[in-house]
Amino acid sequence: MTSQSEAGEAFRADLTVLIPQMRAFARSMCGDATMGDDLVQDALLRAWTGHASFTPGTNMKAWVFMILRNGFLSDKRRSWRNSQLDPEMAERTLIAVSNPIAAIELDELRRALQKLPDDQREALILIGAGGFSYEEVAQMTGTVVGTVKSRVSRARDRIALILAEGSFKNDDVLPSDAMGDILAQLRTLEAPLARAA
Repeated sequence: MTSQSEAGEAFRADLTVLIPQMRAFARSMCGDATMGDDLVQDALLRAWTGHASFTPGTNMKAWVFMILRNGFLSDKRRSWRNSQLDPEMAERTLIAVSNPIAAIELDELRRALQKLPDDQREALILIGAGGFSYEEVAQMTGTVVGTVKSRVSRARDRIALILAEGSFKNDDVLPSDAMGDILAQLRTLEAPLARAA
């Protein structure tokens, strides 16, 4: 047997003796037996492949435990970036946008609404954004159903013309805030109507 193979055999024997202590140390760090055993296997592999960097006669236990501890810390640094995806939470929060320019189109509609006469804008917002029926809007505004239908019809025609011409003004509201702005207008319209009811 050559001296190199004898050194390798001695290294293997010394490393094997440390396995039970390594397992106990790894399990105490991880708090989980399976993860601890995986960590020990990784540390043993690293120690075996890097055994040329070990200086014979020094404290092998300290050297191996340092490899084990560094492996544990590396895993922890990586794991904080990786969180498990909860499928139920993903279904509730992840929404596929089939129209990537929908926010811009909604913002154009919001700006076109500003160009309508007040009575038409009021009727269209109450029915379109508020979801009220023609009868409810007629009752809320003190008009007849036919008047509400006429206002909504004229508002839709006018909106289509404004959008086709692009004759709406730019403002400081972000396209992503368009729905919030329309809903704020709806709340403003509903408040006096609710008090009057």
